[in-house]
Amino acid sequence: MKLRNMISTPESVVAAFVLLATLWGTSFVAIEAGLHYFPPLLFAGVRYAVAGAIVLGIAAVASGRTIPRGRDEWLGVAVAGTFVIAAYHGLLYVGEIHISGAVAAVVVSLVPVLTAVFASLLLPGERLGPVEIGGFALGVLGVVVIADPTGTGIGNSALLGVALAFAGAVAFSLGAVLLRPLRTDLPIAALQGWAMVLGAGLLFVGAALFGESPAAIVWNRTAMASLAYLTLLSGVLAFLIYFALLDAVGPAQLHLVGYAEPVVAAVGSWVLFGSLIEGEAILGFLAILAGFVALERREIAAYVGFDAYHWPALIGRK
Repeated sequence: MKLRNMISTPESVVAAFVLLATLWGTSFVAIEAGLHYFPPLLFAGVRYAVAGAIVLGIAAVASGRTIPRGRDEWLGVAVAGTFVIAAYHGLLYVGEIHISGAVAAVVVSLVPVLTAVFASLLLPGERLGPVEIGGFALGVLGVVVIADPTGTGIGNSALLGVALAFAGAVAFSLGAVLLRPLRTDLPIAALQGWAMVLGAGLLFVGAALFGESPAAIVWNRTAMASLAYLTLLSGVLAFLIYFALLDAVGPAQLHLVGYAEPVVAAVGSWVLFGSLIEGEAILGFLAILAGFVALERREIAAYVGFDAYHWPALIGRK
């Protein structure tokens, strides 16, 4: 039975949502753990080389077509591989050398906000009104609060880590928007698999340019467990759940999973490393969440059964 056919009831949607948030939230912690034993770009490259091969195998079995055809399909693979896989994960992994996985998860939760902004700038028919601009400003304010540029609560190394994670979120969001006009018949599993393989290749090139060596990898139980978890669970399995949920609830509602991930990451960091997320990160996360609600208020209202244009009147009622 296909996984997407199993997500057909409200209870199964909630269970899948929680599982996806858990897998992706704990991936930030698994990256943090694995970086003690892997050079960052090699770490990300190995993860996606293996995951890409597995996903392409799944695509071959599920759809029978795995080879892109025509300019748009190959361009889609190039965009996804370059921005969504290589640039995003390369910047994230290097950033997590300087900040905890929980803080990285909070910064990356800005992705839906940035995606809406890039869509308004690059796609016809998309625009930002005053409320949306305010939502974007709130999201950026959240990142500024986390970075604490006054230097009262964060060091230069952590500031660099926040900047790298933010740059990764920008790369991911830009790639997601650039993919939208590329309408093709290539099965999504095949697109994702080729993007992973291409992204892994680019990450390996980056690792070579920055002098990372496979000899620097320390193969112990923690390293292998981290790599296996990131590849098989938060990679392949989470990918299957994500697209099953996308069919079930749509993209606007599925974006909400990004706001459960920092909570999961914070708990995971506390359990594994005994580290607690700082107050600045919590305030920043709340600002980013408020920005997302402002940007996606119409979709959220439609999902819960309200007309977004009547929200001002509803807010005034007790």
